[in-house]
Amino acid sequence: QVQLVESGGGSVQAGGSLTLSCAASGRTISTMLMGWFRQAPGKAREAVAGRHCGHGRTQYSDSAKGRFTISQDNAKNAVYLQMNNLNYEDTAIYYCAASGTDWTNLLGQESYNHWGQGTMVTVVS
Repeated sequence: QVQLVESGGGSVQAGGSLTLSCAASGRTISTMLMGWFRQAPGKAREAVAGRHCGHGRTQYSDSAKGRFTISQDNAKNAVYLQMNNLNYEDTAIYYCAASGTDWTNLLGQESYNHWGQGTMVTVVS
């Protein structure tokens, strides 16, 4: 059973940076798709970034392109989300997700069947 534990959330000033971590257990990340999703207050959950940890292909949502970077550390069996130039609209609970199936769409929630509990990111002015 794959388990995911997110960390690194917190409060950050607008324009600042934050890096989220997702530690995986139960399966090697290099055999999985890994993604980051978020849910803002009162809104539906949306995709942020996805990565095929086998060959490194990545996809980003329009709001994340140019500001966020998803990366992996196979030795730590973890993925990261580096977030730069944060703004108020980035305030949300951020979830890590994983899939053992080689789906093409890395940003589709239906592609993922393992989810973490989430970590809160609050951007303040």
